[in-house]
Amino acid sequence: MTQSPMSDDRKVIAEFVDVHRHYMMGTNVVRALNGVSMQVRQGDYLAIMGRSGSGKSTMLNLLGCLDRPTSGQYLVGGRDVSQLDDDALSDVRGREIGFIFQSFNLIPQLTVLENLEVPLFYQNRVGPESRAKAEHLARRVGLGGRLDHRPLELSGGQQQRVAIARALMNDPLFLLADEATGNLDSNTELEILALLDELRAEGVTIVIVTHNENVALRADKTLWLKDGEVEQLVDNRLAQTGGGAS
Repeated sequence: MTQSPMSDDRKVIAEFVDVHRHYMMGTNVVRALNGVSMQVRQGDYLAIMGRSGSGKSTMLNLLGCLDRPTSGQYLVGGRDVSQLDDDALSDVRGREIGFIFQSFNLIPQLTVLENLEVPLFYQNRVGPESRAKAEHLARRVGLGGRLDHRPLELSGGQQQRVAIARALMNDPLFLLADEATGNLDSNTELEILALLDELRAEGVTIVIVTHNENVALRADKTLWLKDGEVEQLVDNRLAQTGGGAS
């Protein structure tokens, strides 16, 4: 099914409009996404779920400007980025999207503080202001006393906290999390999800792609994919009280 736009007046910051993504495998066409329309509004906490082969990874790659649609539009901050070249897409990724990866993707040779500054390094914005911002965000995620530590000196949960702080460095339009708790034990998973809850309460927009329904239920809404199409959009808050799929 195609999801109808949400009826509120918050700014739409990411939007798919009839997005298709097809791949050729030999002589066969694989329809990974098939006419998906959806919106992410400012302040949303959206989970994306579906079985293997449902289109989650393809949607993740498109949302993160790591790929382009075969047809349809993808708008980020109102700008159609669906046909930008590689350099322009890279600029959108660096300025508009904060990435949180399952494997953390920290640079082992760099300290916590240096890892946090990496996104701004690629934008030639490293200096006293970026250092102060990195220190602030490290404290924000509970790592103010670990600024000089390197990733291998940190626990998995601490490394993911660094990754979350790094994702916030460029003041992105939204955070895009790929199985953000997949490498963590259950207790650490809860700590990271609590941190994401705090960020959501502060107005940070979060899109999390996950196979874990317990993780998805922490989000406000869950978008379910099936065979490359939107199967349903569930309002988790209503669902918990007996209402809510659209």
